[in-house]
Amino acid sequence: MELGIELVPKENRQIISRLMQFYLYDFTRYLELEVDRDGNFPSYPGLEAYWNSGNNKFAYLFTADGNIAGFALVDRLLRNPEGQFYMTEFFVLQKYRRSGVGTWAAHRLFDMFPGDWKVSQIRANTPARNFWHRVIGAYTNGEFKERFNPKQGNPSQYFSTESAPKLKK
Repeated sequence: MELGIELVPKENRQIISRLMQFYLYDFTRYLELEVDRDGNFPSYPGLEAYWNSGNNKFAYLFTADGNIAGFALVDRLLRNPEGQFYMTEFFVLQKYRRSGVGTWAAHRLFDMFPGDWKVSQIRANTPARNFWHRVIGAYTNGEFKERFNPKQGNPSQYFSTESAPKLKK
């Protein structure tokens, strides 16, 4: 399978907006989300900022054999004690889950943005938490910390890509 990752230009932002509907659908297992009378989930808050805020927000599309396989939203954190980069959202279409696409895409993003990272999940989303433990653990050789948000109880993993052993690509 040939994998790709590309920054989504402003003129293609509707692709992320459409994929966000599937992403939000997945979250109905963990959050109280409802569709409107037209059958759409609410717009993702702040999505436009990924094309309008300068150099601090990045929207990436993943492909597998030329087909759309998922997306990621990455934020560069400015003067934040929690890290330099935040995996704001990360989504792989069901068809491509457990195929290596997600691991490959996450590792590519970590390589593209060297520094201190934070990745968070909703506490009840055990599959996502397991995925990130596996992916970050493999990338860092187990060198990451996990902390829970005191208010919501959601877990976040913290690690540095700069001290991570470089994987064989």
